[in-house]
Amino acid sequence: MDAAGRFAVLVDAFTGAPGVAPPAGGGRRTFGSEALKVDGSIFAMQVQDGVVVKLPAARVAELVGDGTCAPSANGRGSPMREWAAITDPAADLDLAREALAHVRSGR
Repeated sequence: MDAAGRFAVLVDAFTGAPGVAPPAGGGRRTFGSEALKVDGSIFAMQVQDGVVVKLPAARVAELVGDGTCAPSANGRGSPMREWAAITDPAADLDLAREALAHVRSGR
């Protein structure tokens, strides 16, 4: 399944959860336009050909170390230490749940 399909599964899974907003869609593509948000903050998003989640930096390092995720970078190529690109599609839902809890807790 491609990134759009993987992300669509997450949108379906989280739409209707308390405080969660699906991607706005329609308009100009900007940072976060293809994102799941909780209380206004992004916890998971589709970025080009991948699915990216926000987690604590130490957890991102752990996931990168075990190969479940790759580092995620901003548009200028600088690594974002609290963002992980999921490389194992089987982990999408579990890591998105973990990201939701992390962002909901206020970091």
